[in-house]
Amino acid sequence: MTFTAEESLVAAARGDQSAFAGFYDATAAAVHGTVLRVLRDPAQSEEVVQEVFLEAWRTAARFDPERGSAKGWVVTMAHRRAVDRVRAAQASSLREEKVGYQEVPPYDTVSEEVQVMLETDEVRRALSALTPLQREAIDLAYFGGRTHRQISDDLQVPLGTVKTRLRDGLIRLRDVMGVMAP
Repeated sequence: MTFTAEESLVAAARGDQSAFAGFYDATAAAVHGTVLRVLRDPAQSEEVVQEVFLEAWRTAARFDPERGSAKGWVVTMAHRRAVDRVRAAQASSLREEKVGYQEVPPYDTVSEEVQVMLETDEVRRALSALTPLQREAIDLAYFGGRTHRQISDDLQVPLGTVKTRLRDGLIRLRDVMGVMAP
């Protein structure tokens, strides 16, 4: 004997598990389709469908066949759950944006900043040991982002001269800073 979804839900409210299985069979496709249309994520949809049927089992006694169909009751419940899941995800995303998710660096930033300042001072002192022509070529190449050809054009000197100034300046920097040659 086959029961309607309403009869199955009323029987489930009295604790009949097999009647609830019949209710599930009669409504699962509609519930899953409704949830999937709202969430668009199959994994989350499965979770929400499970939550909906658990809630339907727990609250089956609240169903009133005079007010509507069992399928309509459970599909409405499913739609509300799915919309709640979307709203919760949006609220979480907005909270993260407002608070500004800040990852704590896994190292001591103060120590790193001090190290950078010391290295910057060392480079400045080393640059002052260069000839003005070497310093100008290095400044244009490394701090100005210019190519050798652009430096040659800017300074109106042959390309070979620019390359020599850069090579000699870098060798001098290495020696002043005490860096070992590779």
